[in-house]
Amino acid sequence: MEPQPERSLPSISISSYLRLLRGNRNFRRLWLAQIVSEIGDWFYTLSIYTLLLQLTGHASSVALALVLQVLPQTFVGPVAGVVNDRIRRKYVMIAADLVRFGIVLAMLLVRSRSTVWLVYPLLLAETIMAAFFEPARSSVIPNIAAQEEVLIANTLSSATWSMNLLIGASVGGVVAAFFGRDAVFVLNALSFLASAILIGGMHFAEPHAQSAAPLQARDLVDFSPVLEGIRYIRNHRTLLPTVFAKAGELMIGPSWVIFTVLGAHEFAVHWRNVDPGRGAMLGMSILLGGRGLGALFGPLLSARWAGRSDRRLQLGILFGYLTIAVGYGALGFSRTVWMASACAMLAHMGGSTVWVFSTTLLQLHTEDRFRGRVFSADLGFSMLTIAAGAFLCGRLLDAGVAARSVATWTGLVMLIPAVLWALAIRSTQRHGKGTTSVVPL
Repeated sequence: MEPQPERSLPSISISSYLRLLRGNRNFRRLWLAQIVSEIGDWFYTLSIYTLLLQLTGHASSVALALVLQVLPQTFVGPVAGVVNDRIRRKYVMIAADLVRFGIVLAMLLVRSRSTVWLVYPLLLAETIMAAFFEPARSSVIPNIAAQEEVLIANTLSSATWSMNLLIGASVGGVVAAFFGRDAVFVLNALSFLASAILIGGMHFAEPHAQSAAPLQARDLVDFSPVLEGIRYIRNHRTLLPTVFAKAGELMIGPSWVIFTVLGAHEFAVHWRNVDPGRGAMLGMSILLGGRGLGALFGPLLSARWAGRSDRRLQLGILFGYLTIAVGYGALGFSRTVWMASACAMLAHMGGSTVWVFSTTLLQLHTEDRFRGRVFSADLGFSMLTIAAGAFLCGRLLDAGVAARSVATWTGLVMLIPAVLWALAIRSTQRHGKGTTSVVPL
């Protein structure tokens, strides 16, 4: 790609999102599928974590659950990337949704401490399906949206994820508290079925599948396509640092454990006629609601500033890291659940900006035939740091380190990826890259 001069580009407004939804049937169906499945997911995640904490009494049980929800994606990623680059990604998403429908229903078998072990293999199986689904979903955006709509589509998807978190965490705590966990599990299972139906109605071209050879069983253990993808990323100066950008969000893993413990032990809601178990769930809901608000507004505000400039997308990632550091640094000094929720909101304004901007850069700079492998690597690296962070956080909390202290140190650690990213974009500038508007490959 040859550098192009910076040019004036129209800002992204609310009407841009409305035009995309009205005029793009395929994206609209993918967006609706995201809404139904993610709201179900947040209902479900809240119930799983509080169930484990209540049945085991250990923060490390929540950390282990989170590890099983993310780490396998790192190891399955190479195979998932090859599959997504050889067959239609639409079919990959449908198959993953249908399998997850059955897996989540099986959670109804977890009834007591003696059956709590079932949670872990079921979470592992669900994670493997997510490892196939998520790269497929990210990869199809450039196939169903025009180039000038890619950032708009990613920002809308991120805002939707955040709204789903806000609704799912806030309402999910109430549903679980008053209707029981079984109702939550059934609703989440049905959400995957609805997602599969919506995606099944999408119709779009997938050039990578049309030109690829039929997928054979032996291809799943042939690592030459993986090595080809590694060489492709390594030789592209924009992709190489960007594929690690989400892995730099070192707060994601600890956040789930920190919010669960703070919500249960320090910020439990003491309303009239609310028992301690339900109060803990509601406290966690408020913290996650703040996180959801931050993740909602972060990309909506930053995308208007960034427009479609590579340079601003890269700077936005740097500012995002720094905002995370400030938010988590302050979280440790919060004295009320509302102050803690505000800190979570600030931090995740930055976190969602990093996620959206790095996704956009990868989509716009990756050829279609490599997109599955690039996004599997992107997801795999991020899941690895999430799992490591969650595991370490759980061990520290069980060793007696205060959750507030862990939160503050998490903020300080976020300065590391900020410095590394600053060095990376300085290097791309020095080589004449990164100061360009987004142009076709």
